[in-house]
Amino acid sequence: METKNIIIVGVGGQGSLLASKILGDLLLRQGYDVKVSEVHGMSQRGGSVITYVRFGDKVYSPVVDEGEADFIVSFEILETARWLSYLKEGGQIVTNTQEIAPLPVITGQAEYPKNLVQKLCDQGIKIDAMDCLSLAQEAGSVKAVNIVLLGRLSHYFDIPEEKWQEVLTANVPPKFLEVNRRAFALGKNFAG
Repeated sequence: METKNIIIVGVGGQGSLLASKILGDLLLRQGYDVKVSEVHGMSQRGGSVITYVRFGDKVYSPVVDEGEADFIVSFEILETARWLSYLKEGGQIVTNTQEIAPLPVITGQAEYPKNLVQKLCDQGIKIDAMDCLSLAQEAGSVKAVNIVLLGRLSHYFDIPEEKWQEVLTANVPPKFLEVNRRAFALGKNFAG
C-alpha cells in the first residue's frame, strides 16, 4: 500500500502527543510500517504542537511535506487553518471547533478569525467539525478531547472498533479507561 500521511495539530497541553502515540500503536498492530515524529513549539505556553504519523508497507521518512497529508486531525480550529497547506487535494480534515486565543489575540494585536469552518467548507475542503470539548465533558473529562477526535477519525479507517479499544486499553491508565471509552464512542457516533 502507498504511504498514508496524517498530521495531528493542536495547542500545547491538549493531548495531541498521546493521540499520536495511540494512533501509531494502532497502525503498528495492523502490520503497517509506521513513523511518528513530534514537533513541539512553545507547547508549555499554549503554542502549536504538530505530530506527523506516516504508515504503509514501507515508510522511509517521518516527516509529512506540504500538500501530502491525507488527514489533518486538529484540536483547535485556528490550528486547522494554520496547517491547511499540508492537506493534499481531496484530503480530509477532522477538527475540534474549540477556539483557543493565541497571544496576539489575547494582547489585542489581532482578532480571532470568524466562521473558519464555513470558510473552509466554502473552499470545497472536506471538513468533519464538531465541538469535541463538549463531548469530552459529557464523557467525564475535558482532557478527553484527544480521544473524541480519535473516535471521529476511526470512521475513515477500515479497522474494527475492537482494535481501537485494544489500543486504548494498552495506552490509557486503567483509572481513566472508562472515561476514554465514553469519549471515543461519543466522537465515533457524533451525528452532527
